Formats: sequence, C-alpha cells, structure tokens
Amino acid sequence: MHLDPAFLARLVCPSSKRPLRKATAAELAAVNARIAAGAARTRGGDAVQSPLASALVVEGGEWLYQVREGIPILLTPEAIAL
Repeated sequence: MHLDPAFLARLVCPSSKRPLRKATAAELAAVNARIAAGAARTRGGDAVQSPLASALVVEGGEWLYQVREGIPILLTPEAIAL
C-alpha cells in the first residue's frame, strides 16, 4: 500500500479522532488468521470474509480499517478489532 505520508498524517479514526498508521505485517497476519478461522467481525457485527492486503491501525491498536485498492475505508461499522 502506498499512501502519501502527508495524506496519512491527516487521517484519523472517524470514531475516536485518534491518528492512524499503517498496519504492520504481524498485525495483518494476525487479523488474516482470524479471518481464515471465521472469527473476525467488523465493529458493525458482520463477518469479515476476505483477507486484508493492507490496513490502517488506530493509535492505541484496538481497531483497524482496511484499505481497498488504495482507498482507506474509514467507516466506523467497518472497523475490525485487533
């Protein structure tokens, strides 16, 4: 995932207003393992069906937002617990 650093610096969680950062490989691997096991759900309660290639993590590390085709999906119900 390539996001312009200046653009990334302006992004915040729509719920908490805390800054976002790129997810690490370890964070993505952990979430993708939960997705494969059928255990990952969005904040809105929907099961996550597809593995994540990239994501943004809320400062503090409780939630992440996936990035699809280079576009951050910053909708609170779409957040996935870490």
